[in-house]
Amino acid sequence: MAHADSKRFGARLTRAMRSRGPLCVGLDPHPALLRSWGLPDDVAGLDRFCRTVVDALGDRIAVVKPQSAFYERFGAKGIAVLESTIRQLREAGALVLIDVKRGDIGSTAVAYADAYLDPASPLSADAMTASPYLGVGALRPVIDKAMAHGCGVFVLAVTSNPEGRAVQYALTADGRPVAQTVIDEVAQVNAGVSPLGDIGVVVGATAGETGLDLSALNGPFLSPGLGAQGARADELRTVFGENLGAVLPSYSREVLNHGPSVKGLRDAAERAQAECRAAIGYDR
Repeated sequence: MAHADSKRFGARLTRAMRSRGPLCVGLDPHPALLRSWGLPDDVAGLDRFCRTVVDALGDRIAVVKPQSAFYERFGAKGIAVLESTIRQLREAGALVLIDVKRGDIGSTAVAYADAYLDPASPLSADAMTASPYLGVGALRPVIDKAMAHGCGVFVLAVTSNPEGRAVQYALTADGRPVAQTVIDEVAQVNAGVSPLGDIGVVVGATAGETGLDLSALNGPFLSPGLGAQGARADELRTVFGENLGAVLPSYSREVLNHGPSVKGLRDAAERAQAECRAAIGYDR
């Protein structure tokens, strides 16, 4: 039976991409980026950086993806900035995908889900990234929590770093690559959901011809690796083929390097947006 609940993450993501365009901007406030903005590499600089990005992009980008590690490095005060940034972005209408790549079992998996997907948590986002390498089944508490609260999960499948290939393309006992088993198991969760399932996978824009069957996923594909990491938007056609309509391209430095000017950030995001629309075939 198909589910078309407008509060589900897949439905909300579909609306956001159609109204704001198919673009995710990653927030990776590493020390060199803060310095290039003329900001100190401390909590005050982090806070100023995030407020500027919210002002520039929060009301016009479909998805913003804060990388938790760059906040965690400042301890509790950095996490407080992350909490505030998530809140501000969501108030501006952007969907927030928190990039934490968590993956564990049992009660620990439940605790991660509570931290990032439960509305009672100050770190609650619209979606989170997760690692499947303790088994996709071990992520069931995270997936269940996401679906209970209308949130999403993006499970790593084919990452944009070349080192990942040794694990992700290793063959399982039935002859499928590990990445294909991840995609197939996520597809089972999304079966019958309309217009798009809530559980996505990460497939890097640098992947080229993956040799994988992506067609059954019925969920979103988060595709990092664009811009400064080397991939061009038109390469998405090679990676995803007929599945382009479900792709969420992700840029980071290609946009953020144009700060701290609000106009510079907006112009860079618009250029990335235009490239993605052209590549994916969005006509608006």
